[in-house]
Order: sequence, then structure tokens, then C-alpha cells
Amino acid sequence: MAVCVRNTRPWEDGGVTGILVLAGTPIGDISDAPPRLAEELAGADVVAAEDTRRLRRLTQALGVTPKGRVVSYFEGNESARTPELVEELVGGARVLLVTDAGMPSVSDPGYRLVAAAVERDVRVTAVPGPSAVLTALALSGLPVDRFCFEGFLPRKAGERLGRLREVAGERRTLVYFEAPHRLDDTLAAMAEVFGAERRGAVCRELTKTYEEVRRGGLGELAAWAAEGVRGEITVVVEGAPEKGPEDVGPEEFVRRVRVREEAGERRKEAIAAVAQEAGVPKRVVFDAVVAAKNSG
Repeated sequence: MAVCVRNTRPWEDGGVTGILVLAGTPIGDISDAPPRLAEELAGADVVAAEDTRRLRRLTQALGVTPKGRVVSYFEGNESARTPELVEELVGGARVLLVTDAGMPSVSDPGYRLVAAAVERDVRVTAVPGPSAVLTALALSGLPVDRFCFEGFLPRKAGERLGRLREVAGERRTLVYFEAPHRLDDTLAAMAEVFGAERRGAVCRELTKTYEEVRRGGLGELAAWAAEGVRGEITVVVEGAPEKGPEDVGPEEFVRRVRVREEAGERRKEAIAAVAQEAGVPKRVVFDAVVAAKNSG
């Protein structure tokens, strides 16, 4: 006979070593909070929150009052506070980590604490919750069987182009977070590196009142974003198509070399890299660049 055993809670567990609980929080609609989140908030010995004010609003909405100590845990104090929390865990405390929205460690504080807890043989578990990455991926209409999460791109234009160039040949669907005031520049850079016709989806304000999913070619999306976009943004981009040498023409070779040069790469290295990506001899790419230069 099969027996299902439910994980014990801190008030049920007589063990000495504590446990770190990573709790996913709603990305918009508070009713998306799983029932276990309220239970964990009420029972944790320590609640580490990215923003204690947002935590207060969350607990009020869920109708719970944390019994334990509430501390801040954000980018500015993450390194300093991690050892303190680890000592709490080693001493037997149940520490609950929550960020402003979504899952801790996914472009949010949490990785340092998880790594430090694992190093001290502390058990780590999670309260699954809403994820902007998976929600946007599912809504995008793009392939979901294989994907890469790339987080936020660099703010500086040259570094951003360089990072995009690194994944230009990636065949898996790509998922990014982006700030609304940088969205137009990011989409324009994506259109330049990946091609204006590459399909994408901009997911805005997911699960909130003004949720919007805009789908189209990257060039089209960049033109739309130039008018101004507000809210929390997740961008999903189609993976690179499978191409043989015969599928890539001289104009594409020139474009790829230009993108690399603008990102700070020397022409010789850019030509070699483009040739390797396309599976053609370096001479083919070199001749295309020379021909384009001669033609003006």
C-alpha cells in the first residue's frame, strides 16, 4: 500500500538543523498566491523580504501575521546579511525568503543564501508560485519545448549588442526581462542582431489589470515600443532557424560582421566568427565584406 507523507512544518519538526524555504509570490494578481504561502508566512521563524513594505501589503491581503522576525534582504545588503541568516538556519530556524514578485533567485535576491545554505548542509525547499518567465513563455505563441532565460541585458549599448551577439545562433526560445524605458532600444538591438523578421512577443503587466501581449517581428515590435511602453516587461524571442551555408547570403554576412564591429570586435575576428557560425570558409565572408565596401 502506498503511503503519502506530507513535509513537516517548523512547529511539527523536532529536528535541530533549520530549513530555508524559497517562496514564490504573485507577479500581479494577489489571488494567485498558493495557500501554502500564507501558512509559511505565518509560521516561519524568520521572514527575509526584498521589500518589507511590500511584504506588509502581501500579508495584509492574505490575512496573516508573521510570528517570526521580519528582516530585509535585498541587493544592497544581500552579502552582509547572508551569513547572519545562515547562522539562524544552522541553529534550527525556519527561514522564509520572499522577493517582490515571482521566485527568489530568478533575477532576484536569493542565490547567495541558497549557495551558503547548501554549503552548510542546510535543507532548501520551495513554495512554488507564479513565474513571469514561464507565464510569458506560455503566452508568447513561440516554441516552449526548449528555452533559455537570459535575465536583464546590459544597459550600455555596446555591451548589450555583445550579449545579444553571443546568442545570435541560439536555436532555443529566448526569454528576457527589461525595464520599460529601455525596451525600445533593446528591441531595436535585437532586430539588428537577430534580424527584423525574427518573431518575438512583448508581455506587459502579466496577470494585472492592463495585461498585454504584443506579438510580431522584432522590427515591428521595436517601432511599436518607440512610442513608449509602461509596466513590468518580459520579452520572448524565437530561436534562430536552422540554416545551412546556402541559406546565408553576402548581405547577411556583411550585416553580422557590422554588428560585431559595432560591439567593439576587430574586423578580422568578426569575419572569422561569422564564418564559423555560418559554416563557410572565412574567404567567403571576407569577399562579401570587401565587395560591400567597394560598392559603397
